[in-house]
Amino acid sequence: MNESTDQRLETIRNRITQAARRSGREETAVELIAVSKGHPPERLAELIDADQLVFGESRVQEARSKAPRLPGRARWHLVGHLQSNKIRQALPLFERIHSVDSLELANDLNRIAGELGLFPKVLLQVNLAAESSKYGFAPDRLEADLETLLALDRLEIDGLMAIPPLTPDAEGARPFFVKLRMLRDRLAIAAGVPFGELSMGMSHDFEVAIEEGSTMVRVGTALFGPRERKAWKPEAGE
Repeated sequence: MNESTDQRLETIRNRITQAARRSGREETAVELIAVSKGHPPERLAELIDADQLVFGESRVQEARSKAPRLPGRARWHLVGHLQSNKIRQALPLFERIHSVDSLELANDLNRIAGELGLFPKVLLQVNLAAESSKYGFAPDRLEADLETLLALDRLEIDGLMAIPPLTPDAEGARPFFVKLRMLRDRLAIAAGVPFGELSMGMSHDFEVAIEEGSTMVRVGTALFGPRERKAWKPEAGE
């Protein structure tokens, strides 16, 4: 494992530890998800050697291509938008789907999970700022749909995910993290379900997210460095 990657991983782990302590928690309460989109399997293998085992991919096909090239102890999370026509491929591969962003998608996931005999763990993605460029439930829509979502018997819904608007500094994201945490708490009380997971925080703001209760941070650039101009892609036919 080259020194620069090793140092970045150690630095991020230390920053997670310090942020968790500031929020009154242990570092084990926060899971680091290495967002590996566009990076070749060889880079992921370096991280696996350093016991970073959880990887976040945005595209089903890319994860399907990388997984056979890497040790079986690697674990995969889908952090990007899931198209309905990719559900059947995604469910056996990903241990968690962060991006359930509509009732229609949830229904499709539930139906196909039943056909495959699976009980996928999922997070509900919330579009906190009503950005047209992002997927996700509007907060009021999620509250209205919650009872229907929880009635889907194959889905293990255990939290929320959000990608806040990009702000010039990390502190600018704090109000959105607070908003997601408060929404989670409100839904948990209303439904009588813990919703213990909050997937929020990326390379530029993950420490603020942890201070506001994040349990999963999705870190790519700060871990891998800038993506190469020609990002890695599966070979044709994979």
